[in-house]
Amino acid sequence: YFTDISIDARWAQNGITIVGGCEASEATNQLHSPLGLYIDEEGTMFIADQVNQRIVQWKSVAMSSEVVAGNKGKGDRLDQLNTPTDMIVDKEGNSLIICDWGNKRVMRWSLRIDTTNGEILISNIRCFGLTMDDQRFLYVSDQEKHEVRRYKIGETTGTVVAGGNGKGDRLNQLNWPRYIFADQDYSVYVSDCWNHRVIKWTKGAKEGIVVAGGRGEGNALNQLSLPNGLFVDSSGSVYVAEGGNNRVTCWRKGATQGELVVGGNGEGSRPNQFNYPGALLLAANNRHSAIISVFACAVSDIEVKVAASKWNFSVLKVRNERPCDSELRLNLLHGSKCCDPERT
Repeated sequence: YFTDISIDARWAQNGITIVGGCEASEATNQLHSPLGLYIDEEGTMFIADQVNQRIVQWKSVAMSSEVVAGNKGKGDRLDQLNTPTDMIVDKEGNSLIICDWGNKRVMRWSLRIDTTNGEILISNIRCFGLTMDDQRFLYVSDQEKHEVRRYKIGETTGTVVAGGNGKGDRLNQLNWPRYIFADQDYSVYVSDCWNHRVIKWTKGAKEGIVVAGGRGEGNALNQLSLPNGLFVDSSGSVYVAEGGNNRVTCWRKGATQGELVVGGNGEGSRPNQFNYPGALLLAANNRHSAIISVFACAVSDIEVKVAASKWNFSVLKVRNERPCDSELRLNLLHGSKCCDPERT
């Protein structure tokens, strides 16, 4: 379900474009300000192609994408999306679950070939990020109520599991929650964007525990700036994509500062730069054994994938420089500049 990354892992700082990267476009081999990213067990990437108002899937051997939801222009019909920000695959239901941010709803879209319309699962929610645990409970961040709720599929009310006490910076509050991660103990990690911290809420807790940042906005290694995508490995290490610092950092369990993984070279489109990194996933399979990560891909290595830049429109690949049984790759999928999709 999760994997450890060696503390000796050393990441190459230059990436290779593997998806998009020419220009913002509606073409099937291009993207326009993509945000969310999900990878299934076959290595297929699902991308929330925000400005194109669609969800596309990109198979590992394909040269172009296939639209699987939306692509009918911006709107609120059941065959349309309005600024989709994130999605996951519900394997049991053979469907996508989508944060339709601009329409304030969570949609379910069947992955059957003949599907043209989605259905509304949850209404009146400014959803940005979502995830699902191994009991098939859905977790959704709400940027208007500054909270995260857990839902049983088909339920419309849900239970608050993080925040829910208004906008603020106290330990029982959130300020513009973005991406979320649920671990095997059903603790919820939240990128608390405008509080510049990642906060962990254990199951049933009334307040959270800061596990990264929380010392004001800044670029010191004990600070974060606009945390976005996050991933937590089985040792409790938290990987964070920082939109404001254009870098990915790793915070070991109990650490008071992070370690630079990649980036931190200013905003730009060079292979060693980001332009506001967004969603982050980690996928792993051991070179000599079965897939061990929920985000496992068909390749035999460990991967971290980041929705990384509004203006570069591409997916990059960065390899680990330290020889070992399992190679490491950092894939960067360019996303959006700010915590609010409409902010510039």
